[in-house]
Amino acid sequence: MADDSVDDMYFGCSKMMETKVNNTFFKKELKREFSDIWRKAQTCADRPTNNKLLTRTHRQAICVYTSSHNNFYQTFNSAVRNQRNAYGTSFPYHSLLFWLTDAVQILNKEKECLTTYRRTNLAFKGKVGQLIRFGNFASTSKLTNLIKYGKNTCFQIRTCLGAYLEKLPSLKDQEQEVLVPPYELFNITEKDTTGKKIYDCETVYNLQYAGVHSNLNCYAAKNINPPSQASGSAKDYGMQFLLLVLA
Repeated sequence: MADDSVDDMYFGCSKMMETKVNNTFFKKELKREFSDIWRKAQTCADRPTNNKLLTRTHRQAICVYTSSHNNFYQTFNSAVRNQRNAYGTSFPYHSLLFWLTDAVQILNKEKECLTTYRRTNLAFKGKVGQLIRFGNFASTSKLTNLIKYGKNTCFQIRTCLGAYLEKLPSLKDQEQEVLVPPYELFNITEKDTTGKKIYDCETVYNLQYAGVHSNLNCYAAKNINPPSQASGSAKDYGMQFLLLVLA
């Protein structure tokens, strides 16, 4: 269930949120573990990139998220998935969430759709026809054979908002990572249990892009709509979506 996700898309308020992050949130949040891993990501962020729209701060945010240091990405994703009610106040990662989301949107500015794969040792139950979202940033890959991440449940994903990180991650391009944002919505179109669809996967879900769902769009930037109320669909996509559960 991703009802408690911090799922801000910053549609219509990106510049306003950037100002708020630079003037308020980053100074407040740069402490303890986040401060340490942010500093450690400086060398990674200095690597050259072909995308001139990405700032050094964007690159550093990607390096932080993809770093294996103290499994920080798990701490961050747990907060993104569960701390909706703290967003705008005590949520500890407003700055990282914004820069990472902005980087993903810049890297896939043309909304190019990609087929990617995600593996896990966790068991999921989902039905064909359900609409679901991950509710946090989901690391996926263009590769099918990253068996070390699990074989219990696998996802074949058609993402249109996820971004190919190229050589930006800490591991460079070894895993051909595509990062899917928390607000991207998917339709389960197939569930395969034959073990033949993706190498060594017991259950494979086929997920097709189905738009977006955001409860908190621009909430922190504009202090609008209390977190207990859904903001509805994004006008940028001209559609309405129903958030269902993958449980």
